[in-house]
Amino acid sequence: MVAFGKKLKERQIQEWQGYYINYKLMKKKVKQYGQQIQVGTLDRRHVLKDFSRMLDNQIEKIVLFLLEQQGHLASRIAKLNEEQEALQRQADISLISQLREAYREVGQDLLKLLFFVEINAIGLRKILKKFDKRFGYRFTDYYVKTRANHPYSQLQQVFKHVGVGAVVGAISRNLHELQEHQGSYLSIYDQPALPQDPVVNAMKAAVDRLTHSTNFLNFLAQHALIMQEELPTPIEEHVDDEKYHFMSLLLNLGNTFLYMVNTYIVVPTADDYSMSLGAAATVCGIVIGAMAVAQLFSSVYFSAWSNKSYFRPLVFSSIVLLLGNLMYAMAYDFNSIAVLLLGRLFCGLGSARAVNRRYISDCVPLKIRMQASAGFVSASALGMACGPALAGLLQTNFKIYKLTFNQDTLPGWVMSVAWLIYLVWLCISFKEPSRDIEEDNATLQSNAEPTENDTLEKGLKRPLLLTSEEKQEEEDDDGECDGSDEALEESRGPATSIGSAYRLLTPSVKVQLLIYFMLKYAMEVLLSESSVVTTYYFSWSTSSVAIFLACLGLTVLPVNIIVGSYISNMFEDRQILMASEIMVCVGILLSFHVISPYSVPQYVCSGLIMFVSAEVLEGVNLSLLSRVMSSRLSRGTYNGGLLSTEAGTIARVIADATITLAGYLGQSKLLNATLLPSLLICLASIVATCCTYNSLY
Repeated sequence: MVAFGKKLKERQIQEWQGYYINYKLMKKKVKQYGQQIQVGTLDRRHVLKDFSRMLDNQIEKIVLFLLEQQGHLASRIAKLNEEQEALQRQADISLISQLREAYREVGQDLLKLLFFVEINAIGLRKILKKFDKRFGYRFTDYYVKTRANHPYSQLQQVFKHVGVGAVVGAISRNLHELQEHQGSYLSIYDQPALPQDPVVNAMKAAVDRLTHSTNFLNFLAQHALIMQEELPTPIEEHVDDEKYHFMSLLLNLGNTFLYMVNTYIVVPTADDYSMSLGAAATVCGIVIGAMAVAQLFSSVYFSAWSNKSYFRPLVFSSIVLLLGNLMYAMAYDFNSIAVLLLGRLFCGLGSARAVNRRYISDCVPLKIRMQASAGFVSASALGMACGPALAGLLQTNFKIYKLTFNQDTLPGWVMSVAWLIYLVWLCISFKEPSRDIEEDNATLQSNAEPTENDTLEKGLKRPLLLTSEEKQEEEDDDGECDGSDEALEESRGPATSIGSAYRLLTPSVKVQLLIYFMLKYAMEVLLSESSVVTTYYFSWSTSSVAIFLACLGLTVLPVNIIVGSYISNMFEDRQILMASEIMVCVGILLSFHVISPYSVPQYVCSGLIMFVSAEVLEGVNLSLLSRVMSSRLSRGTYNGGLLSTEAGTIARVIADATITLAGYLGQSKLLNATLLPSLLICLASIVATCCTYNSLY
């Protein structure tokens, strides 16, 4: 990989060259310290004191320059304000236009200043990481704790942005006033906010990225695991707004929603359907899991297909799902469990979630990409809740000719009609994006250096301290790689296979994928066997099961609002991760049938604890994964989103197979037999998490 020092030199603003962190000097110093400690000419205390003083000087140099530049920007704004006051007396359209351009120029210069701060913050974090790695000492913890709130330290000034916020506010207000308000006697504060000027949006996005503030929308958007390169640039690149098509985005999200409805609409009735075809009730595990088995393969070819087109994969997905649901519905009249399973396999082969993610990543403008990602997650959550709820409403029984319509077959018929309507709407309204967008992005990515994920840790709680799950030596920027230029070029490209993508994962990221596997396994066991378990123990009807599952699904968004808006701001991700794993384990333990009789409150409460804890765990885990996966997994067919999808899908397949196999022990032992593997996997993930964090922190 190319050294960070070289990247820093290439991306410096030339006229500010002397004010950047002297990364090269500090890197040499770290090496010298190592050599001197080895020969015994220096002790660790001297090294810590000397290196701390050097860091303090570097930070002070950056902060003083930052304040100086803020002063220049403030002076320019003050002069522009005087010109604006003069224009209030005698309006001149041409002068107003010039004044707006002048404010925009100040905004562009502020973007350069924010870029300056971001590059230096990355450099500080990387040199701290390098020092820790060289000496095996948690110097970063010591330095941040002693400097974060000390009155003599300048460290927190890099993150407070008090002056920057004032400049952004002044530019925003004045550009707003210069919009079409001439002749109005109302204050801008008395009117609804108009759409922001593009330069204002860019400034706010840059400040947001620098502070890495946590809010619900950011938190929810990260669940989509739509990985992107985050190399800071003085002025952010945007997808051409004219080529963005809102209806196409809506159709893309519609596919996501319908697919999740299709996945869960059969859960309340799968056991009844299996028995009506002469199979055991626990075969519902195979019926539900068949869709996940096919998705293991469809995710790969849909991901590859999305390199060339979005429209054709979505059309293919809709047709295959239409056929799959027809087969699922007609299996009853054919009296064939094979047709039923084949129908579910076809539904899985139509899973276009890889296309859904890729479309948002490639074709949605940067300024609304976060909202689109949050929409993807919300559509999935809504579909998960609507599927069982819809099944609960389909309680009827009639025939048309030789076709049976009852609670078992109606989910297939309803989804067939839904996919047919969607297919027609898709063909009429979807607009295939111009491939030049993708080619431009591909060229940009192929020329770009490896990026820094999670540019800054959120807030001042642990500034400059990156989570330990971040990329290890491969992206550690040492610049001491061996091999030819060709090998270096290849090392920067996207993964070319599942195997090469897996090799890019650090041990801590693998642990996070294990956590994702565990929570998907536990949730699938809970959901897929709910109908069989509740019928056996409580004699619940299909409607009761549907209401229970719908209520579980409806907790997804409220839980994420609470975690994203409040809990993530009060606790570190590591703490939430560990607490959630423990609560999932508690939920599993409470679910075991140990004391007779097995009561409804025990089942409902333990299931709710398990499901909600798993939802919290999934949110935090994916939020971490979206920041710490290798940047090489942000593009190409075998990307981070595909890896996480495959991990979750494999978990669902194994969970559904476990339910069917445990059915051979009898329904009385089904609950405990399926919960035991969930408990063991959960305990393994907790141990792995503890070991990984202890070794890295």
